[in-house]
Amino acid sequence: MKYLVTGCAGFIGWKVTEFLLEAGHTIVGIDNVNKAYDTQVKHWRLQQLEGTPNFQFHRSDICDRDALQALFEKSTPTFDAVINLAARAGVRQSVENPWVYVDTNVTGTLNLLELCREFEVQKFVLASTSSLYGANNTLPFSEEANTDGPLSPYAASKKGAESLCHSYHHLYGIDVTIFRFFTVYGPAGRPDMSAFRFVQWISEGKPVIVYGDGKQSSRDYTYLEDIARGVIAGLKPLNYEVINLGSDSPIVLIDTIRLIEELVGKEAQLSHQPFHPADVRATWADIRKAKQLLDWRPQVTFHEGITALVEWYQANREWAKDIQTG
Repeated sequence: MKYLVTGCAGFIGWKVTEFLLEAGHTIVGIDNVNKAYDTQVKHWRLQQLEGTPNFQFHRSDICDRDALQALFEKSTPTFDAVINLAARAGVRQSVENPWVYVDTNVTGTLNLLELCREFEVQKFVLASTSSLYGANNTLPFSEEANTDGPLSPYAASKKGAESLCHSYHHLYGIDVTIFRFFTVYGPAGRPDMSAFRFVQWISEGKPVIVYGDGKQSSRDYTYLEDIARGVIAGLKPLNYEVINLGSDSPIVLIDTIRLIEELVGKEAQLSHQPFHPADVRATWADIRKAKQLLDWRPQVTFHEGITALVEWYQANREWAKDIQTG
């Protein structure tokens, strides 16, 4: 099979690409390698893919419709699926610059959907987010919950992308799978997210910023390889589905810090800050649909996943210690 993977230098895109290549598929990967977070880790991920047979990389932006058009025109035969993992992610950055989130997450998604229509690509996968569930839904979050109250421009932009996917499914019959991801973590993770930050900050003796007292916030941490397996499982025909991918085992923030302290062998220097109004206090995924439709369930425990992240950091510490965490 031949797949277009957008955001292939991103955290999830890299691992999905790697797994698909290992399975013998042909991958055309695109990424603009933007500076939304420190690009050192993006280049590291790309290096893991370079030289792999059946992998072709294009440095391009999904907002550039002409470049995408040319890519689709050169792809003969057409793609069996488009896996759109390119996104501007991050709740707080979206408050500072909402325009780039709308450009990438909404307009970029529209560009890809329109090209799927034009070139008769039958399958489209969209990366969405648990941030859509906002502050007023009961836990655990079900896919049927109300998502009309996004707390940040990031969540709002993903709501727009989901809506476009539904429109193109309805109008043109494109088979669409939308995944709402819950706090993805693991080796070579996003340095603007808590797991990576805590490992670096504790390892290097830097102050560990905690919003609130660390006991009032919990996250449904989901290991990268589990997420990638779920995305690939969602490539089968499903008509139109929105599916949560989470661990179904929320972890209190302070417990994350205590585990990393234990694994690193250093005590955290906590710096407490007020909650940000764009943050969702707690996330918890109802994953019954993923089990039913995809036969998917998380396989990596939180302890195993954080251990793998710490080991990756220690192996790459020479350069990872200097990564900007925002």
